[in-house]
Amino acid sequence: LSSSTATLKDTQDELNKKALQTLERARDLDPEDHQIILYLSLQLALVRQISDAIEHLQEALQLCKDDMNSLHLLALLFSAQKHYQHALDVINMAVVEYPESFSLLFTKVKLEWIHKGPEEALVTCRQMLQMWQMVYNVLQHSGSEKGSSVTETPVIKKHNGLHLTLPDAHDTDSGSQRASSLAASRLEQAMSEITMQSSTMKQGPMQLWTALEQIWLQAAELFMEQQHLKEAGFCIQEAASLFPTSHAVLYMRGRLAEMKGNLEEARQLYDEALTVNPAGVEIMHSLGLVLSRLGRRDLAQKVLRDAIRIQTTSHRAWNSLGEVLQAQGKNEAAIECFLTALDLESSSPVIPFTVIPREL
Repeated sequence: LSSSTATLKDTQDELNKKALQTLERARDLDPEDHQIILYLSLQLALVRQISDAIEHLQEALQLCKDDMNSLHLLALLFSAQKHYQHALDVINMAVVEYPESFSLLFTKVKLEWIHKGPEEALVTCRQMLQMWQMVYNVLQHSGSEKGSSVTETPVIKKHNGLHLTLPDAHDTDSGSQRASSLAASRLEQAMSEITMQSSTMKQGPMQLWTALEQIWLQAAELFMEQQHLKEAGFCIQEAASLFPTSHAVLYMRGRLAEMKGNLEEARQLYDEALTVNPAGVEIMHSLGLVLSRLGRRDLAQKVLRDAIRIQTTSHRAWNSLGEVLQAQGKNEAAIECFLTALDLESSSPVIPFTVIPREL
């Protein structure tokens, strides 16, 4: 775990080496423990030894063929090799075994987005909302039976009789005009619910509500990819009604502002998001690009270098740093960054390998 949180490259390299040695020793002591082999494979994946990682993971799957985390990691490894259809096949197989795993479904959405386009990925997002609704209803039912045994957490929005749907961005006459008005009316309804004095406590584990926030934000990202900005705004508002000051919500609000050309507003939102999550590499990456577009290239360079210090394998941060250096006339340094970005991108999974949980 330390190797993932270390910030300096030398420290990371040293800790990765130690982690590999320790896991190899553990595997030698207990070669039948599929969990140890999974972690060994994950550690190899983190240092981008993709082929070796797959080889070890196949051993783990022979010992326990339907282990969820092993199947998830295999899909990510295939995605790192750009074998997206193989990755999707594995994820779909895992989803059949574990239909209520939001972690698997988020990876499925990313794979569909890259391999088949945002439209197909949005279909899965809709299915995830239905799945969430089902899990929520089951929890509500069991909670009402057990009285006050369900955990209570602070609420912003009343979710009684909750019914979740994504706006439909299709219209034969005028693109997304009808969908936009639908989104606007739903948004108005959502806003009135937020401000209702009768807002109560929402029930269920916090993890469940975080998953709902992530589904809305994932849908927002897909709508933005299609230039359906009103629908994206609606989804972000739904997420904000759950956790208005979460770094993920602030970041996505920044992304939307940037797409609308409001660069200064975007910068402020990215700054706020970074205050909440100072190690957010994705936030730093977007902030660096906006600062560069605002002409503040020295600060942009600093922010992007900070992002790379935290996550040395971020090909997007390396590429953006190259663009900033190029704009500053530092061509040699820029080329070096571009080459590093290309090399890292060639082994980059659709979602970071760190999504696989590690429990000692």
